[in-house]
Amino acid sequence: MRTDPWCPFLAMALLAGWAGQALSQSAPADDWTRRKCDLYGAAWQDVVRTHDMAGIRPGFLKKHQDFIDLGCPQDMRVCAASAGEIRLADLMTILSMNEGMASTFVPFGCPDQEPERP
Repeated sequence: MRTDPWCPFLAMALLAGWAGQALSQSAPADDWTRRKCDLYGAAWQDVVRTHDMAGIRPGFLKKHQDFIDLGCPQDMRVCAASAGEIRLADLMTILSMNEGMASTFVPFGCPDQEPERP
């Protein structure tokens, strides 16, 4: 059996091409993450401008704005405690899902509270 001396080079070139494609395909995920945060921030500005914020805690508003300003980090949580805050959280969840984001994108949750058990 005769082996072509160019086979190892051809295999390396193919692998390099596949690796380059794989790396270039991971970039759009980063772009999409940034785009999601931009869309979310724009939606939040619209909500703040058009909705009554009476009864919404300043701490809730600040922490939510911090989430946006920090680039929408996945591990940051904003606790919606009042009925008005829960309505805002629900609205932001719906608006983000309308833009194609998963409901897990939004920062709402109260990690310090023990979940209710039946």
